[in-house]
Amino acid sequence: MRKKIPSTAALMAFEAAARHESFTRAADELALTQSAICRQIAGLEDFLGVALFRRTRRGVQLSEAGMRYARQITPRLDAIERDTLAVMAQHGSGSTIELAVVPTFATRWLMPRLADFRSRHPEVQINMSTQTRPFLFDQTEFDAAIYFGEAGWPGTEAHFLMREFPVPVCSPALPGAQAGLPPEAIARLPLLQQTTRPYAWRQWFEAAGVSAPQDMAGMRLELFSMLAQAAIERMGVALIPPFLIEQELQAGRLMIPCERSLASQRAYYLIMPEHKAERPELSAFRSWLIETAAAPA
Repeated sequence: MRKKIPSTAALMAFEAAARHESFTRAADELALTQSAICRQIAGLEDFLGVALFRRTRRGVQLSEAGMRYARQITPRLDAIERDTLAVMAQHGSGSTIELAVVPTFATRWLMPRLADFRSRHPEVQINMSTQTRPFLFDQTEFDAAIYFGEAGWPGTEAHFLMREFPVPVCSPALPGAQAGLPPEAIARLPLLQQTTRPYAWRQWFEAAGVSAPQDMAGMRLELFSMLAQAAIERMGVALIPPFLIEQELQAGRLMIPCERSLASQRAYYLIMPEHKAERPELSAFRSWLIETAAAPA
């Protein structure tokens, strides 16, 4: 019997009150009375032996202990909710993969191909959440990750998927833009920078043998989707792998003013914990993903 775990009702009341910093709004969200929320939190504070809130004339504020506890409890309640929904969705059968993915790769490459995996393995459900940086699997609910960077996360196995071959792209309406521009002309256009690949333009110009004093200048954006939209809005030229912007290129919203590309030093990998790697659903997904990534475009 677990004697040191508070009731779920108390934790839910605390999480809602902590998020809103209001007992009244927590009561509205949970369809309870304010007095019921007060009782749950008072009982939780008695159980823990610490004050989670400071009572003031204007309402309540989280104490330092309350802020720490909220940060710890919230992801665990979220995980319980996800696990519960997964069981309800599967009616107790089948398997679920919790997958962390980099955003644009997920929406532009993985999602259009995922129907093929589902047709082969209808018993496996894949849930996806965006994650752009490395993390420790034992501190999350994830079973695997598709990550752009270097392999070698501790306690994991990594499977190579593909490299990026970015090219300059811009709006056809950008002043000075036209097909067949040499790299020297690209250097004279406003450049759009990606925060996760800060030296991309410098490496591209160096490979082309071009001096570009402003190779680090320009608007900085985190995601390829942001870069693509900024380029569409005529804010500059972006370095983007064509496979991520096929729709924009086909529709004519973006063009490639210079065909020169440069293979990325880093790559996309499927990362999974060693102790989970042989789970049947993960093994099936791994085989399908590697096969699909290796197929001709």
